[in-house]
Amino acid sequence: MIKVDLNCDLGESFGAYTIGMDEKVIPLISSCNIACGFHASDPAVMRKTVLLAKEARIGIGAHPGYPDLLGFGRREMKISPDEAGAYITYQLGALYAFARSAGVRIQHVKPHGALYNMAGKDYALALAIARAVQAFDPELILLGLAGSESVKAARDIGLPAASEVFADRAYMPDGSLMPRSREGAVIRDEKEAIRRVVRMVKEHKVTACDGTDIGIVPDSVCVHGDNEKALTFVTQIRAALEAEGVEIAPLAETGAFREDG
Repeated sequence: MIKVDLNCDLGESFGAYTIGMDEKVIPLISSCNIACGFHASDPAVMRKTVLLAKEARIGIGAHPGYPDLLGFGRREMKISPDEAGAYITYQLGALYAFARSAGVRIQHVKPHGALYNMAGKDYALALAIARAVQAFDPELILLGLAGSESVKAARDIGLPAASEVFADRAYMPDGSLMPRSREGAVIRDEKEAIRRVVRMVKEHKVTACDGTDIGIVPDSVCVHGDNEKALTFVTQIRAALEAEGVEIAPLAETGAFREDG
């Protein structure tokens, strides 16, 4: 039986501002990526999200990003590899405190937004992130875009790594995500999203924006929590995968990260 992780970016509310539908989405996913205070979230939100994930018995991941609260971490920043490593360590430490207080472990690390996309193409940045994660806890799984420099860098240093695909994002011909500034970058039709996910999981292929098919390995499928159709997407994608005989399981239980690329 095929096993795949279904993840969502959560804990992105801040103060009086609510983003996403965390409490409704959590029961439908197998892993979550919790914002760590730089691009979104605050201490109270982080604590609440960890406790919700614990109650639902899903995998907990850290979702560190650039210190860009106003831009939601989606604006590119020029930083050194040393700075990148420090940002990762700082944010991991914050989530670790809440996880330890709740008596649970962090399962994985998934960089957020612009940091995720830049590391996917910049090996030096990806390596700095992977080394920071490894130094913090060598058993953590680094979750990166399928076929990216992030996954390569992690595997090069022996850090567990898993490949992620996106249900609600369009792909460029090189396998990267289409920039959000372009029309069609975010997929809003749930039927199209379902078709794409099932094909990625079962056939390891996805159609890029130019109409060509590219190979893709899906260890984990992401649905963005800030997408207005997140709840619909997650519900229907999970049902469609299970109807195809695919088991939804936390990343640590899939064994995918043990594979050598």
